[in-house]
Amino acid sequence: MLVLTINQRDTLDAGDRVDAFLRSLGDAPGLAGAVALPFQRAVGDELIGAVTDPAAAVEVALRALRERRWNVGIGVGALRGADGTDGAPSSGSLDDAAGPALAHARRAVEAAAVSTARIPLAVRGADAQAAAEAEAVLRLVGQLVWSRTDAEWAVLDLLVPGVRGQQKPAAHALGITAQAVSQAVQRAYWNEEHACRPAASRLLALAEEG
Repeated sequence: MLVLTINQRDTLDAGDRVDAFLRSLGDAPGLAGAVALPFQRAVGDELIGAVTDPAAAVEVALRALRERRWNVGIGVGALRGADGTDGAPSSGSLDDAAGPALAHARRAVEAAAVSTARIPLAVRGADAQAAAEAEAVLRLVGQLVWSRTDAEWAVLDLLVPGVRGQQKPAAHALGITAQAVSQAVQRAYWNEEHACRPAASRLLALAEEG
């Protein structure tokens, strides 16, 4: 199981954005079928959720990093109900959840908050080496997402990974040339990001197996 604990870095300046981020997860690709514990507000400006698919964890983490306002902690391990039953609680409530995955996620988000690294993301689990490797790759991919401009996102939000022939319709929708769309895709390292996502997912899976 992968638990994500995500808390806001800029609440005093931007106001509480937890509810807005929770709504944004509604259209996250591949998330609906992978959620074990629904993402929900925990305490204050923090949200927590659990997924069974590492690719879903990568998706949520990168969505958070895109906004540049969240510390992201990923905890890898077992999750169980407060009554000791294996797996996420049937109630779907965070109050009924327990297990090492939650503890690892707490350690991870605390590490992300105090890290001197530019990308505020950390991974923790029983297999420290596998978790560190997953963290390194996720931070590298996260750097690509973190560094994009609003103009680049305006282009990328109209594209679907792996689908050909999208650049001309995107250019038409934005009133720019197909060449400008191509240049934005190249500057943003969009293809490279999506080529690296499976590697990040695989490393999280290895940390989970460990």
